Amino acid sequence: MFTGIIETIGEVISTTDTSVNKKITINPQKHGFLHDVRTGDSISVNGACMTVEQNDADKFYFTAIHETLQKTNLGLLSTGNKVNLEKAMKPEKRIDGHFVQGHIDTTGEVMNINNLGGTWEFFISFKSSFSDNVIYVGSIAVNGISLTVADIVDDNNEKTIIKIAVIPHTFENTNMKFLKPNSIVNIEFDMLGKYVKRIIQK
Repeated sequence: MFTGIIETIGEVISTTDTSVNKKITINPQKHGFLHDVRTGDSISVNGACMTVEQNDADKFYFTAIHETLQKTNLGLLSTGNKVNLEKAMKPEKRIDGHFVQGHIDTTGEVMNINNLGGTWEFFISFKSSFSDNVIYVGSIAVNGISLTVADIVDDNNEKTIIKIAVIPHTFENTNMKFLKPNSIVNIEFDMLGKYVKRIIQK
């Protein structure tokens, strides 16, 4: 379980493809980020909960299996790419974001980015079949970042487009600053909302 508050950015330093999986090695930018990480621990990588298979003071690696590669943007990663990192939350830690499981629901595409001179607006589209998972000013995790839906711009039979407003701190300390139109992002919808939806549909 995570909070959606990114702790550091990591750089992909190597990827190795197997027949169906992909081994990815990450170097976190924050010094000491891995000091308390052990084999078997969970780390959110662009919002996807991954299991640390091995690590030292400067890097860790994990294996993204076929299902993960199909449902997330991890399959698109290559050497030099930047990813958002967050270690699993501790019970005594304040939840400054919202409950994020690290289970990606779908990917979205960045349609447009507006720089308003101190804040940024990101317009992101995803399949309309997920449209009932978002509400105005509701929580959403984009590449693992806890964000708020500022507006539902379009909602048709093919795709839903939402607007996300990003403050300077989030922009500078996550990989939002590297995104461009057509970038693919991981999306996890609010867990509590999904449970309510499931109960109502039964």
